[in-house]
Amino acid sequence: MGEHVKNVKMVKIYIMGKEYEVPEGLTIMKAMEYAGYRFIRGIGCRGGFCGACSTIYRMKNDYRLYTGLACQTTVQDGMYLVQIPFTPAEKPKYNVDELKPTGTTILSIFPEIARCVACNACTKACPQNLQVMDAIQAIKRGDLAKAAELCFDCISCGLCTIRCPAEIIHYHAFQLVRRLYGKYIAKKAKHLEERVKEILQGKYDEELEKLAKMTIDEWKKLYEERDIEK
Repeated sequence: MGEHVKNVKMVKIYIMGKEYEVPEGLTIMKAMEYAGYRFIRGIGCRGGFCGACSTIYRMKNDYRLYTGLACQTTVQDGMYLVQIPFTPAEKPKYNVDELKPTGTTILSIFPEIARCVACNACTKACPQNLQVMDAIQAIKRGDLAKAAELCFDCISCGLCTIRCPAEIIHYHAFQLVRRLYGKYIAKKAKHLEERVKEILQGKYDEELEKLAKMTIDEWKKLYEERDIEK
């Protein structure tokens, strides 16, 4: 375990039942590393964007379960930590090209959505503060555009599914919603179609070949001197 830092308040946490003292203000992830743990799973970007470090914890003398991402949530005195190696949720197989963009389609693949009792546990568990339950209700109404809007920032951490009494696999359902919305409902981006056409016609072949031959230092210089679109 790491040595105490001078003039820094220490707090007691419990990792898988074992007590440790760590500096106040550390994230759960950094606190565990301070305590001597080495992450070999459940870690990715370390910045709250990949959803890999789902964590469940309890506080001393508090019966409630709390959830969060280990890279975002700071430790508190008396925190009992449990790392989740994976979220127990099977991803259904489907061919998006054979599906229709309707709520009925989503329900046929994720029938557990019909069991939603609007308890809002999923929303409370979301580290992104998404309105998860509202997105599920939008699916049930067949409003895929609204559902896609509400779940756009989902990072697939699975904490909503862990807390759901209806066993809804929210993040997999949301992925399908966004795919259907993007393929069938969203307006086509003309500038993207034009750029793809230019790429296929070979407009950028010469430039790409030049870039591929550059050294790392030349890449860095090019990056630092690039024009940033306002």
